[in-house]
Amino acid sequence: MHRKPRSTIPLAAAGIALLAASTGCDVANQYSSTAGQNGMQDMAAADNTPALNAVRAFDLGRIVVDGGGFTVYRYDKDSTNPPSSTCTGLCAQQWKPVPASATQHLGGLDQNSVGTLTRDDGTDQATLDGWPLYRYAKDAMPGETAGQGIGGVWFPITPQGGKVQTAADPGQSDAFGL
Repeated sequence: MHRKPRSTIPLAAAGIALLAASTGCDVANQYSSTAGQNGMQDMAAADNTPALNAVRAFDLGRIVVDGGGFTVYRYDKDSTNPPSSTCTGLCAQQWKPVPASATQHLGGLDQNSVGTLTRDDGTDQATLDGWPLYRYAKDAMPGETAGQGIGGVWFPITPQGGKVQTAADPGQSDAFGL
């Protein structure tokens, strides 16, 4: 009996899907605004570039990540009018303020909804729809959302400035663009 060789394309597609699922983000979309046409070389450079990008997280829907692909959060105890941060001292060690320089490189965000504020310590912080932006220190790798819902006040931020409170239905999120 003679067997026909199987195509490697389905295996490659499965590998890409597994990578996207394991990181929790739409990898192709994540660096689209900063990666350009040069592929992996530009993606590595994006890790060191302060940026804000809208991506599709597999289980959360659309969220914002920084240039390294780390989830960006908002804090319900902050205010938006005027934008001000109440996360200082020990709080700011756990929840790292996103530097204002991240607003210079945007992907999938409305430029008019992005801004900055000056913190009490004199540093400048990025804002989205008036919300000061943070990274959670315990998110160890891109796509992680360990800060989701902590204390009932910390949430990944949507590209429109909203908060992600519950996981989206992965079957409805079109996570793989299918």
